[in-house]
Amino acid sequence: MTSAPAAPDAPADPGTRTPRVARVVVDVPLAHLDRTFDYAVPDDMAGEVRAGCRVRVRFAGQLVDGFVLELADTSETDRTLAPLAKLVSGEPVLTPEVAALARSVAQRWGGTLTDVLRLAVPPRRAAAEKRPAAEPPPPPEPPDPAGFARYPTGPALLAAVAEGRPARAVWTALPGEDWPARLAELCQAALSGGRGALVVVPDGRDLDRLEAAATARLPKGSFVVLRADAAPDARYRRFLDAARGSAKVVLGTRAAVFAPVTDLALVAVWDDGDDLHAEPRAPYAHARDVLLHRAHLTSCAAVVAATARTAEAELLVQSGWAHELVAERATLRAAAPRVQALGEDHELARDPAARTARLPSLAHRVARAALAEGAPVLVQVPRAGYAPGLSCDRCRAPARCAVCSGPLGIAPTPGPGGSRVPACRWCARPAATFDCPHCHGTKLRASVVGASRTAEELGRAFPGAAVRVSGRGSGVLPSVPGGPSLVVATPGAEPVAEGGYGAALLLDSWALLGRADLRAGEETLRRWMNAATLVRPHGSVVVAADAAHPVVQALVRWDPGWLAERELADRRELGFPPATRMASLSGSPSALAEFLEAARFPADADLLGPVPEPPRPGQEGERERFLVRVPRGEGLALATALAEVQGVRSAKKVPEHVRVQLDPLELV
Repeated sequence: MTSAPAAPDAPADPGTRTPRVARVVVDVPLAHLDRTFDYAVPDDMAGEVRAGCRVRVRFAGQLVDGFVLELADTSETDRTLAPLAKLVSGEPVLTPEVAALARSVAQRWGGTLTDVLRLAVPPRRAAAEKRPAAEPPPPPEPPDPAGFARYPTGPALLAAVAEGRPARAVWTALPGEDWPARLAELCQAALSGGRGALVVVPDGRDLDRLEAAATARLPKGSFVVLRADAAPDARYRRFLDAARGSAKVVLGTRAAVFAPVTDLALVAVWDDGDDLHAEPRAPYAHARDVLLHRAHLTSCAAVVAATARTAEAELLVQSGWAHELVAERATLRAAAPRVQALGEDHELARDPAARTARLPSLAHRVARAALAEGAPVLVQVPRAGYAPGLSCDRCRAPARCAVCSGPLGIAPTPGPGGSRVPACRWCARPAATFDCPHCHGTKLRASVVGASRTAEELGRAFPGAAVRVSGRGSGVLPSVPGGPSLVVATPGAEPVAEGGYGAALLLDSWALLGRADLRAGEETLRRWMNAATLVRPHGSVVVAADAAHPVVQALVRWDPGWLAERELADRRELGFPPATRMASLSGSPSALAEFLEAARFPADADLLGPVPEPPRPGQEGERERFLVRVPRGEGLALATALAEVQGVRSAKKVPEHVRVQLDPLELV
């Protein structure tokens, strides 16, 4: 331990046992200071300072914030200790369990404890702390196992959670499953045993559905909802309810993974493949991985739930850490819609252009039949906007801005006089004229068609049906009525239809399957299945893709486990995550060279690169990226090596920053 210099410590009273030393983590974003510092507890604070409370200390000549991690009778340093400057609040907002989790997350992902604590503990609101702690409601009765009866091991999972046993499951939900109700029942099982639960979902729409299900099933006051968009006072008040044990169940989005749930019996994550679960701030830990790590540290139950399945979830099953929670095939066939793809012989005989048409005759027939039955039709398109991607009409080269080289597109709203003027998607400068630098062509064509343009086309194709658009720019619809209509939505923005959709059309599959991304197939199936599960049982789903493609086959057979097993096998063979652990290092060429020279990677580390980083808005100067790959068992050693280099560079006050990210979702 080290300490900050200050005034001499007061003599100890031999007759008291009050701890005299506070070990404090200071809010200083420097990697080489990622440790605790000992401070003396003044006599006037001795009765109020507790582990987990907020304090202010003098550090390097300045007053900075900090948390007391623990109290001790003596210090490990023989230097004179500085006293705590101020007790900000005696409320123990950093529980020992969360502090241990934060330290472990920082170590596993090569970050600092301070970075993790900024994500874990919200800013203080004094008014909320003045409220007295409420008594938790009495435990409810165990939930009715009928909801999980369609899954052979579902009732056993509920019983294990109620008894506090560390059951681990990868749950593949049935099509049309009321998953918020099932997750609320798992929380009820934890409450019935007098323990707590934590459930994390990707976004606010999912959280609304989960909150409604919890309100219908859990005792009033037994749960709180932590929203990223909540007012600071409300969010801190709910955080305190969890920390004080008034509410034993926490429902939330990504940041809720660190919620201070008391007596934790269950952690669960819904739709773990959604990229909203990936933390965009250092140390960039994924919500699923943090929850699983928390389950390991606390020996509680864990459920990874989704309609599809990621390679990471499949690894949990194959390693034996978790068991599958899936329905029998007969049950699945009774609940699933009928999925049809392009390329089937009878369809090609009927429509030879089916493979190239954006909306083939099969999709027209299915949509017309559903509308005739009075049911809504869901149309999923990968991109928002009108024409978000433009290219040269002659050579098909992507059209770019003449000023900043950003991509050109057409906004979804008409310009003056009803015209649509191309504009840069980075700097917003209009491009009234265009001159291709490759072939000097002057005309543009849409390389990508967005949701707004699709809605126009469908409005002309089905003149008698109402057309609704859900997505970025036009607004996300939470739900739509059950009457005949066409609902055009981007992935993740599909509204729930009253009574379910009669049909779903999955268009522009090339935009999803053709991406140069390690997770392209897995992500495509996830988006398709999330849309198809909104269709009524025995309804119709048409996917505009070749029926022979493995991802399409997984959708037609409704077998995400098969594709996940295939994906994991391919990644093992190629040495990609999650079979290995991989770190992405990005920065200027000179900074990367210095970083790599100082790094002491494991002996079997594999260095890949450098490659130029794609330009980003506002980015200046040349940037490169390296990938460092190690066997999965060497992941902690890799994280430690990266943190050591960051600490040395921080101590030397190196001006150029190197961005370090372990297990990035995107490798391109």
